[in-house]
Amino acid sequence: MPNSTGQEILQEAGQPLVQMHDVDIMNGDTLILSNVNITINKGEFVYLLGKVGSGKSSIIKTLIAELPLRKGSAEVAGFNLWKIKRGKIPFLRRKIGVVFQDFQLLMDRSVEDNLLFVLEATGWKKRKEMVARVMEVLGMVGLKTKAHKMPHQLSGGEQQRVAIARALLNNPPVILADEPTGNLDEDTASDIMNLFTGIHAEQQPAVLMVTHNRELYKRYPGRVLICEDGGVREMEQEIDFEI
Repeated sequence: MPNSTGQEILQEAGQPLVQMHDVDIMNGDTLILSNVNITINKGEFVYLLGKVGSGKSSIIKTLIAELPLRKGSAEVAGFNLWKIKRGKIPFLRRKIGVVFQDFQLLMDRSVEDNLLFVLEATGWKKRKEMVARVMEVLGMVGLKTKAHKMPHQLSGGEQQRVAIARALLNNPPVILADEPTGNLDEDTASDIMNLFTGIHAEQQPAVLMVTHNRELYKRYPGRVLICEDGGVREMEQEIDFEI
């Protein structure tokens, strides 16, 4: 496995792995959110709720340095987003596991090759170690026997499990999940959440999960942040708007 790059990652429980202080989130010249303050510690499971277009995905894009920081300060897994140089962004992203709503698998290659591609892109060199790691994470998500399947041969739930396995490849201390159950039926969504919470309980990463599904945070408790009115706030009581 490649050596870590950047600052030492804070590993003790209760230490912040995601911090945003007075951040303005911009998409080009458009202000999406202002004065955003978010702190997520190692071992915390945090939901981010809000209406469509409220800026939830823009927060994810800022945390992975897809949208540059224009105002305020932010750190993710020891990386300062204000000072980060373009050449360091791949090292930041090795410390973040990202799970998308639409899976974003490479449809022209097998499950195993999808995951090997990620390991190659993040600096792994030894084929034997790479294959072993791929099989390890597929075992974690219950898909060890599906390594040679093509994505189109899998169900939606299985494809999302592959996406979760992909996010776990480099043992990231931070996991960002953008509507990971949005394209799944209720039963499959429950399976995926059981998988997520099991991994979280075992490995204790900091998790930020964007969702429209208010039943998730009721069934799987965690802190809840609300994206609304151009900002982010902690939920103090049951929300009453449609999301």
